Amino acid sequence: MDFPFIPLAIAAVVLLVFLYFFPVSLWVTALFSGVRVSLLQLAFMRVRKVPPSLIVNSMITSTKAGLQITANDLETHFLAGGNVPSVIKALISADKANIPLTFKQATAIDLAGRNVFEAVTTSVNPKVINTPSVAAVSQDGIQLIVIARVTVRANIAQLVGGAGEETILARVGEGIVSSIGSSKSHKEVMENPDKISKLVLSKGLDAGTAFEILSIDIADVDIGENIGAKLQTDQASADLRVAEARAEERRAMAVAVEQENRAKTQEAKSKVVEAEAEIPKAIAEAFRSGNLGVMDYYKMRNVQADTEMRDSIANPGGSSGSIKPGREEGRQS
Repeated sequence: MDFPFIPLAIAAVVLLVFLYFFPVSLWVTALFSGVRVSLLQLAFMRVRKVPPSLIVNSMITSTKAGLQITANDLETHFLAGGNVPSVIKALISADKANIPLTFKQATAIDLAGRNVFEAVTTSVNPKVINTPSVAAVSQDGIQLIVIARVTVRANIAQLVGGAGEETILARVGEGIVSSIGSSKSHKEVMENPDKISKLVLSKGLDAGTAFEILSIDIADVDIGENIGAKLQTDQASADLRVAEARAEERRAMAVAVEQENRAKTQEAKSKVVEAEAEIPKAIAEAFRSGNLGVMDYYKMRNVQADTEMRDSIANPGGSSGSIKPGREEGRQS
C-alpha cells in the first residue's frame, strides 16, 4: 500500500497558510498577557500587511505599563508610516516622568519626522548644545571670540512645527554679538562674562522653538584682532591714496599750464620776429618814396650804434635781442 504523500503535503500547506493568517501562538501570548485581540483581527492584519507580532507586542508593553491603547490605533499609526515601538517607549517614559503626553501628540511628533522617544528623554534629561565660535567687536574696536554652552530641554507642546537646534544656535550667536557690541570696552566683557549670558537669556530666544532654554554659560572668551585700529589704518591708507591722486592731478594741471604758457611765449616771439622783419622793407620803401633821406638814415644809424654801445656796457657778453635795421638792409643789398 502506497504512503499518501500528496494528501499530507496538501494538508501541511493548508496548515501553514492557516497558521500564517491565524497566528495562534501570538494570540495565546496576548490572551495570557491581558490583551484582548481576536484571531480574526490578527488575520485582517496579515491581509493589510501589518505585522501582527509588532502590534501585539506593543499592546502587551503598553498594557503592562498601564496605558490604554487599542490595536486599531497602533495599526493606523503603522500604516501611516510611523514608528510604533518608539511611540510606545515615549509614552511609557513620559508617564513615568509625569510629563503630559497623549497618544495623539506622540504619533503627531513621530509622523513629523522627530524622534519622539529622544524628545521625551531630552525633556527629562536636558542636553547641552555647544555653539560654534562667535566673533564680535566691542565699542573700543577689540574683537572677542566667544564659545557658549546652551542647556536646553525639549518642549513637548512645540515639537510639531517648532524650530530646531539650528535656530537656537543662530539666536544665541546673534544675542552674543549684540551684547558684546553694546559693551564700551572689551575689558568689561572679560571681567563679567556672565553679563552676556544674562542679557541673551533675557531675550526669550526659545520662543517658537521645540526647546526651552534653561541656561546659557560662557565657556571661553578669547581676544582676536584689533579691528578698530585695522579700520583706521585702512582709512588712513585710503585717504593717502586720495591725496596722492589729487596732488598728481594738480601737478598735471600745472605742467599743462606751463606748456601752454611756453607755447604762448614762442608764439609772441615769432610775432616779434615777424614784425622786426618788416622794418628793413619799410626803410627801403621810405627811400624809394623820398620820405627818408641819406642824412636821416645816418643819424638813425648813429642812434642805433649808441644804443648798442650802452647795451654792451650794461650787459657784457649779452645781445640786444633785436634785429638791427642796418644789418638786415646790408643783407638784402
